[in-house]
Amino acid sequence: MGKTRDPYQFDVIVVGAGHAGLEAALAPARMGLRTALLTMNCDTVGQMSCNPAIGGVAKGQIVREVDALGGAMGVLTDATAIQFRLLNRGKGAAMHSPRAQCDKKAYQFLAKLTVERQPNLTLRQEMIETLDVVDGRIVGLRCRGGIVYKAGAVVLTTGTFLQALMHTGEEKTVGGRGGDVAALGLSQSLRSLGFELRRFKTGTPPRINGRTIDFAKLAPQPGDAEPVPFSFLTDRIEQPQMECHITATNPAVHEIIRANLHRAPMYSGQIQSTGPRYCPSIEDKVVRFADRESHQIFLEPEGRNTLEYYCNGISTSLPRDVQEAVIPLIPGLENAEIMRYGYAVEYDFAPPEQLNATLETKAVPGLFFAGQINGTTGYEEAAAQGLIAGINAALAVKGEPPFVLDRSSAYIGVLIDDLVTRGVDEPYRMFTSRAEYRLLLRHDNADLRLTESGRRVGLVDDARWSRFEARRDAINGLRDRLTTTRRGGVSLFQVLRRHETTWSDLVDLAPELAETGWPDDVVGQVVIEAKYNGYVGRQVEQIERFRRLEDKTIPGDLDYGAIHQLRAEAREKFERVRPQSLGQAGRISGVNPADLATLLIHLKRRGPLPTQDA
Repeated sequence: MGKTRDPYQFDVIVVGAGHAGLEAALAPARMGLRTALLTMNCDTVGQMSCNPAIGGVAKGQIVREVDALGGAMGVLTDATAIQFRLLNRGKGAAMHSPRAQCDKKAYQFLAKLTVERQPNLTLRQEMIETLDVVDGRIVGLRCRGGIVYKAGAVVLTTGTFLQALMHTGEEKTVGGRGGDVAALGLSQSLRSLGFELRRFKTGTPPRINGRTIDFAKLAPQPGDAEPVPFSFLTDRIEQPQMECHITATNPAVHEIIRANLHRAPMYSGQIQSTGPRYCPSIEDKVVRFADRESHQIFLEPEGRNTLEYYCNGISTSLPRDVQEAVIPLIPGLENAEIMRYGYAVEYDFAPPEQLNATLETKAVPGLFFAGQINGTTGYEEAAAQGLIAGINAALAVKGEPPFVLDRSSAYIGVLIDDLVTRGVDEPYRMFTSRAEYRLLLRHDNADLRLTESGRRVGLVDDARWSRFEARRDAINGLRDRLTTTRRGGVSLFQVLRRHETTWSDLVDLAPELAETGWPDDVVGQVVIEAKYNGYVGRQVEQIERFRRLEDKTIPGDLDYGAIHQLRAEAREKFERVRPQSLGQAGRISGVNPADLATLLIHLKRRGPLPTQDA
């Protein structure tokens, strides 16, 4: 008999199998490392606990970046979505954001199957209780029953489960999601290692039986006639789409909510933690926007093989009887039956200034955090962090240089830099406005920006790489053709730059372009490049200035307490974040230009400033 493999010894262990854990586990496994994905329930891998939708404003860009790097979310979405919409079509290309409503169970089942099929990856049901740290470094973890796992790196993706408590009115239930238990031991283990933990809350709306909805009273919201896929591997979306529907609250609904605010946990004092500002509960909306007579509600089907509808827009933690009183007052829901009541959940998170840009913790080498444990909200933000944490956990085990995306190269870079540099005082959600270089960080060019990086770390296989090269070469070929072909002394690319000129106009001017048969996505990419050409040039100059500051590194052992000229607040912020570059130092909340100048003077007195390449 051959030598038996130790079933508890791995290179990388990932704790939690939500959207962060899924990407965090697939990445090191695909990079050739023996990986374990440990979860409280193997049947909930990739479960969509809230709205079964992927993408949206800025979030869609993140999903395409995850896909370009070799992640799974885009592929899973394309295979299981029931409606696709490209948001902000009336605005410029930099604002376009793909969004899809998914079949909740189909997505979950395909996510689990993807994990089960992945070589080097073991899915196992365990309850983690403590982390094992020896000489300051993570060496593994302990599970309920005294089981000990060993690994060179551990990624925690605990979602909303740390010390989780659910609220529906006065009713309180221990759990991180309806029907699931909470993780109760891990928070104490983290605190014992010196980590600071705080509390956030999030919420979910009631779900309705579609059989009891009067759709004749509702406005239908169909998907796009020509759906835009998320994955660059997907040629086209073949499956039929389903309609969503729109209704709204009204003054009668608001009156009931106001009369019961004293029973809402957020207003009674039962919940004191902070919730997501940009996804407020219906009770928050009624209070904060008292002059509004109605708020939209999107009724979204949860799948092809269920009649359950998600009531997007009325997230609530009001008591059950109040929810029962409110729902029949909404047009189309007069006879609706609630299948699941809305609730809020409080949970522990670790303020993300405790992380490096790799998502490795500063306090414990080899330990990485990803997802809601870092104070974020959203499947997309979680998947992005999981992917980066998984990549860096693998690289750390291999002894290779870390992988970091900066703000100029990806929305993922903006997300992580915001977290580790500025921290969070409410659940973090990505918006296009957070990305100062968003003209370059479009969803349509995510593959051109990031696929080479995915290939370099070992996540982009030969089939994807071949496909990417063909698209990249075609784009370059068309751009060169337009740049070198002239009409009336002006290149066709210059003609296409004109606001009023369309591709059809250009083909009329140069009919030979039609003979080549350029793919639609290639034509679309070059047209966008032409229209944005002037703006992009200026943004490239901004990025060059940004990178000059990013390249000036700060020694990791710098004693900020010895820089007496610094303001006390700046000293405290620098000590907490420990910025790795002058650029990052300047982005810390509460740091002003004078603080940065003082720091620069001090560093110059120490000698020549090192650069990232040094």
